[in-house]
Amino acid sequence: MRERDSWFIRIQEEGNDEIFGLGEAAPLPGLSRELDEGFESNLSRLVEQFNIEKLDLPDKGSLSLISKTITERIPELLQFSSVLFAFEMALLDLSSGGKRIIFKNRFIEGRPIPINGLIWMSGMDQMLQQIEIKVQEGFDCLKLKVGGLDFEKECDILQYIRRKYFKMNLTLRLDANGAFKEEEVMYKLHELSKFNIHSIEQPIKPGLDLMSDLCKNSPIPIALDEALIGIGGEEERAALLYKIKPQFIILKPTLHGGLTGCQQWIALADKLNVGWWMTSALESNIGLNAIAQFTAEYNNGLPQGLGTGKIYDDNIDSPLLVKKGNLSHTGPDSWDSISFN
Repeated sequence: MRERDSWFIRIQEEGNDEIFGLGEAAPLPGLSRELDEGFESNLSRLVEQFNIEKLDLPDKGSLSLISKTITERIPELLQFSSVLFAFEMALLDLSSGGKRIIFKNRFIEGRPIPINGLIWMSGMDQMLQQIEIKVQEGFDCLKLKVGGLDFEKECDILQYIRRKYFKMNLTLRLDANGAFKEEEVMYKLHELSKFNIHSIEQPIKPGLDLMSDLCKNSPIPIALDEALIGIGGEEERAALLYKIKPQFIILKPTLHGGLTGCQQWIALADKLNVGWWMTSALESNIGLNAIAQFTAEYNNGLPQGLGTGKIYDDNIDSPLLVKKGNLSHTGPDSWDSISFN
């Protein structure tokens, strides 16, 4: 992926264009079911419908109340995860005075969120160079993609990390994006387990019956990601977790039902003793800002997947800073100098 498309929703009170909420809809190519040739026209239609409804929204920025209000009047939003996320984000922003404060919490006040350092899949030399840079930058949790290179080379990279940084307590996460075949997956999981792996995301494709057995018998804890896409409603989500019993779930508001959908996934995960962490879906800093603030609403000490703000050449300016393996916010007034007109 060399470029990324995002659509922005701006919501303001009628007759007042100085104070507005901003939301980002950024469906992810290859994963977002809503993204097709008609996405932009669907987005325009949903925005027009929102304008026609003239909704009486709650004065206080309650995510649950806002989401309930708009989805009851515009139920089609539930089919467009990224658009629902954009509306939730923009309305929460507007309710806080249009200062890009989605949730008033300790993250806004300066408390950092630990994040993992993402190692992009490329040639072996380039990946080793990325690893060295991330370690030097202070990351103690690294996430590596597997399944795209020769498996032996991937094991060599992991062995290199463990040998070179044996004095450091590095946490290693893997993401297979469903790349392992059913007949080879258990062998590969056992081989990878030799390198003290924290977890592996989506070792096989979503929808395969084998996943339940893997979660039960794998030597490496398994995290679901793509398997959560398109699973809507509390009953359906609970049924998936009860059936598969993963050790972790990875949540992205753009893909997994907006902020409200993630809120529901978290409540179910906590009830079933399933771990979780949040990850961006490569949104701009507008979406990343909302996800980080949402994450800070929970007491989750795991490193989050929120270190994607620097990957773009032309990202929107923001007060988000990555330093020593943490994401931080420079303060509640930091957005004031950034123009969106």
